[in-house]
Amino acid sequence: MDLFSRREFLERGAILSAAATALGTGAAAADKPVSAATRSANDRLRVAVVGVNGRGMSHVAGFLSKSTNAEITVVCDCDEAVIGKAMKLIGTIQGKAPKFEKDIRKVVEDKSIDVVSIATPNHWHALMAIWAMQNGKDVYVEKPASHNIREGAMMVVAARKYERICQVGTQSRSNPAMRDAVAAVRGGKIGKVDLAIGLCYKSRPSIGKVTGPQTPPKTMDYDLWCGPAELAMPHRKTKNGTVHYDWHWTWEYGNGDLGNQGVHQMDVARWALGKGFPSGVVSAGGRFGYIDDGETANTQLSLFDYGDAKMVFEVRGLKTDKYKGADVGVIWLGTEGMVVCPNYYSSGIVYDKAGNVVVKYTGGNDQNHFDNFARAVRSRKVADLNADISEGHISASLCHLANISYRLGAEATFDKDITEFADCSEAAAALGRMKSHLTANGVDLSKAVGRVGPKLTLDTKTETFIGSGADRANPMLSREYRKGFEVKETA
Repeated sequence: MDLFSRREFLERGAILSAAATALGTGAAAADKPVSAATRSANDRLRVAVVGVNGRGMSHVAGFLSKSTNAEITVVCDCDEAVIGKAMKLIGTIQGKAPKFEKDIRKVVEDKSIDVVSIATPNHWHALMAIWAMQNGKDVYVEKPASHNIREGAMMVVAARKYERICQVGTQSRSNPAMRDAVAAVRGGKIGKVDLAIGLCYKSRPSIGKVTGPQTPPKTMDYDLWCGPAELAMPHRKTKNGTVHYDWHWTWEYGNGDLGNQGVHQMDVARWALGKGFPSGVVSAGGRFGYIDDGETANTQLSLFDYGDAKMVFEVRGLKTDKYKGADVGVIWLGTEGMVVCPNYYSSGIVYDKAGNVVVKYTGGNDQNHFDNFARAVRSRKVADLNADISEGHISASLCHLANISYRLGAEATFDKDITEFADCSEAAAALGRMKSHLTANGVDLSKAVGRVGPKLTLDTKTETFIGSGADRANPMLSREYRKGFEVKETA
């Protein structure tokens, strides 16, 4: 069995056909895909890094490493006030400063660039990636790959149509410890495995509350920052750089902690199970412990049904204890033991049925993932990627599916009996732990209002909802793009 084989994503049904039509593949059937440039292993990759205020600095470091044999020629950010650190580091290491560009549209049209590396807010990921691939660039894009499910499918179609290499920044897939842990699960070291538990126990304090729309920094091209989203002034604090982070907790731009941190653990959990889209999903939770301008849940429980296996995912933003030794990690339960990846990206432990440690795996860092991408860019082989866009699309979609159930949920207090998780004993137990966790943080379950989502059923071939609730859920698979920021065919 090839542990890291790729399913051929384009054989999927209606949703990819629809995505291909949206990209114009029907009307432009005579168009030939952009040919891969002839490049030897010794040629330097010319890279544009887009978004350098936070995670983008890891992209800068990744491509500055000699192991990628790359040169960062362009830094792109819509806020010129945040580029100083990146420009200085690049100039110091490379001996000359890169060009600065505010507008991504100019970057993708620059024929001198080979690679576009994207570390922007989530709502920009898909559009930038597709624009770049349409213009002949290979793409490294941060997690989550997409802001919604349909645009993720469009990214996969674009990568195949234009013969581009597109890696998603779920770097655990390139780290030796995580690969060993996944191999242990899939290789039978803990017997039959039909349950994965993903955890995102990560402190998320209040972002504060404002009385009305705020003014973005003067150094920021806010129209560009909004891009495909609605052009509306931020309704959250904008001082001290929070405008560049707190968007995570606003639906228009972010996907909550499921799409922020949780997508890493979601990706690893389903990777070891060998699963793709689930047949069913349900989610419940709320924003508890404070009242602020955040919209997404800081406490959330989700259950994904695969028929012969299930995946439970927990988000906790308030103070909490670890579960089975993990806080931001993954647990797989098998008939002969369990495997625990206790924290983040580079460790795994195999336990036997008695709870004894069988083996520990350690090692790995971000550079492995950038190196893997650079090798695939040179080989032109999608199969060489550890996190191809087809995989990144699925993992991001799990986050979106859970959030759709949550957002469609009925308001409820959590002191009442919640039966939506009763079909899975571990999910039911997790719900009990979540209630205890909230109480321990001073949340009155009889007063604090959250949401309990409906159980939604999916057609895994078309990646659409069917049955009860589908009429409300399917419109949430996509979004309306703002004029001027749509996906368009190139000549």
